[in-house]
Amino acid sequence: MAALACSKTKPFRSISLPNRSHPTTQRVEEVLNKLNNGLETSVVAPTWETICNSLLGLEELQKCTDDLLKLPQTFRIISQRQHVKWFEELLGNSVRILDICGTIKEFVSQYKENVRALQSSLRRRKGDSSAEAGIARFTSFSKKMKKDAKRLVLSLKQLVDCETLTATIFLEADQETIAVIRALREANAVCILIFHMLLSLLSVPLLKPKQPKWSLVSKLIHNGRTEHEGLENSTILETKVETFEAQLDDIEKGLEGAFRSLIRSRSSLLNAFSS
Repeated sequence: MAALACSKTKPFRSISLPNRSHPTTQRVEEVLNKLNNGLETSVVAPTWETICNSLLGLEELQKCTDDLLKLPQTFRIISQRQHVKWFEELLGNSVRILDICGTIKEFVSQYKENVRALQSSLRRRKGDSSAEAGIARFTSFSKKMKKDAKRLVLSLKQLVDCETLTATIFLEADQETIAVIRALREANAVCILIFHMLLSLLSVPLLKPKQPKWSLVSKLIHNGRTEHEGLENSTILETKVETFEAQLDDIEKGLEGAFRSLIRSRSSLLNAFSS
């Protein structure tokens, strides 16, 4: 799956906020740069470990932005309404990002359910084709999941803003306002990138129909070398599926933490905007 246009480069530059930024804003900057450094080398070929670590970092980032949004200075900046369009955009995007995170959580939950059903089929190892039937069902689910993930990626693309803050903002806004807006926009950009990388991984098929191990599963009732090879390859397949289930467990936990932190920061943004 192709990476999001412009997201390869934008989140990876180290941001530097104005020197007079509040310590909380500077903390957002530190976490952002830490996340960017971790993602820079893995955006092309992300791993489950990278995604898990990124989700943990995303939870920390959202906690920092939540602290930023609760500052009296931030309330004052937003209440002035001088740059209301930027905060309206941030408010709208926060809802979309939260919705997408919830949908990805559901994807992972469905994946776990189907992985467990596949494991159950593989463990039977009977001559009634139950293993192959389980594989067929899982393959069908994987194809549907891939289509759903692609549709969700399109939703993410709509959130991607390839433009930096306009010259008008820099000319009219004070440095404190620029720092807050930039920090929140960068936080959204990193969040979108992490979700895109996760969807890319979920779109990679766990099982490939053309692999010999598939046909060998159905030959477990045969004698001699074929039976031995079938047993060996079935064991490898089961181990692979078990490993994948453990990876999904870690991803699910990371998504849950990120989701809760997104809710908190969304609520704080809404409170600041409504004040």
